[in-house]
Amino acid sequence: MLLADVKKIVVLRPNAVGDFIFSLPCLHALKVAYPEASIAYLGRQWHAEFLAGRPGPIDKVVVIPPFPGLGLLPESDVELAPTEHFIHTMQEAAFDLAVQIYGGGRYANPFIRRLNARLAIGMRSTDAAPLDRWVPYGSLQNRRLQMLEVASLVGADTIHTGVELQVTDRDRLEADAVLPHRPGARLVLIQPGASDRRRCWPVERFAEVADQLARHGAIIAVNGTQQEAQIVRAMTARMHYPAIDLSGRLSLSGLCGLLERTTLLVSNDTGPLHLALAIGTPAVGIYWLTNLVESGPLSQQRHRSVLSARLHCPVCGAANLKTRCPHDVSFLDDVSVEEVSAAAMEMLDAER
Repeated sequence: MLLADVKKIVVLRPNAVGDFIFSLPCLHALKVAYPEASIAYLGRQWHAEFLAGRPGPIDKVVVIPPFPGLGLLPESDVELAPTEHFIHTMQEAAFDLAVQIYGGGRYANPFIRRLNARLAIGMRSTDAAPLDRWVPYGSLQNRRLQMLEVASLVGADTIHTGVELQVTDRDRLEADAVLPHRPGARLVLIQPGASDRRRCWPVERFAEVADQLARHGAIIAVNGTQQEAQIVRAMTARMHYPAIDLSGRLSLSGLCGLLERTTLLVSNDTGPLHLALAIGTPAVGIYWLTNLVESGPLSQQRHRSVLSARLHCPVCGAANLKTRCPHDVSFLDDVSVEEVSAAAMEMLDAER
C-alpha cells in the first residue's frame, strides 16, 4: 500500500558502478509510485559527478562522508564532529521515507534509523538491527529483484524493463572526441578486465572471439581503465585483426556515449557490462556461477550469459563459495571460445 503525503525520499547505496546499476529498477519503481516526491541518493563523489544533469529517477545526490562500515572499515576511527553534523543536516531535511539498500544493514540500518525519517525500510541480515519494514538479506539472491522487493514494502511495484539509464549530450561529445562516430559501422566493444581476478576470462580467448567478430566485418575496440591498460594491450597483441585500444581514454560518462552506439559488448561481469544493459546495448556477459545469480539483469532480450560453474580454486582446490582462498586466479577457464563466440554471433546477427 502506498504511503500518504510522501514528499521526500532518501536512498542509501554508496558503492561502485555495477552495484549502482543494480539499484535502478528499485529507484524507477519508487519514482513511478511517488512521482511528486524528491529522491535524494546518498552516494559517493562519483555518483554526484556522473548523475549531474542526467535525467532519471534521482533528483539529487548527497555525498556521504566516510563512516565506519559505510566506506570505511568498521574499526576505523573518525572525527565525530563532521559525521554528527552530516546526520543533523539530514535529520533537518525531514524525510518521509528512508530506504536502505546497501547490503544486509549491520552498519547501514543503525545509520538510516538516525536520519529520523517518518518510515525506514530496507534489507536486513540476521545480525542487523530491524527497520520499520524490511526484507531478509542473504547470499545468492538476485540483487535487482531484492531491491524491488524493498520498494514494494511501500507499494512501489512497477517493474521497469526499458532503458534504465539515459545517455546525455555530454556523454556523446566525449565519446565522439575519442572515437568518431561512423554511421553504419558495426562497433563491437570488448571488456577484458574486472576488479576481481576470479571474474576475468583469459585474454587470449577474448582475442580469438574478437578476431572472429572482426572477420564478420565488425570494428573492434577494447575498453579498460588506465589500471587495466596492460590487460588491454595483452589482448590486442594476441589478435590478428586490428583493434582500437581505449584503455584510460574514456570517463564513465564517455563510456556511456560510446555504448549507446555500440552494436555489441562482450564483457566479463563488471561495471561496463551492467552499464551497457541499463542503456539498452546488446551484451554477452561471461559470468562466474554465483555472480550470475546475484547480478543477472531483469530483461533478457538483449542479454546472453555464458557461465562457469567452477566452485573450487584451480590452484589449491579450496571452495570459494562462502570464503575466498588467497590465489588470485581466473575461475572462468571452463568457458570455451566456442560458447562465447556463438552467443556473440547470435547477438550480432540479430542486430543486423
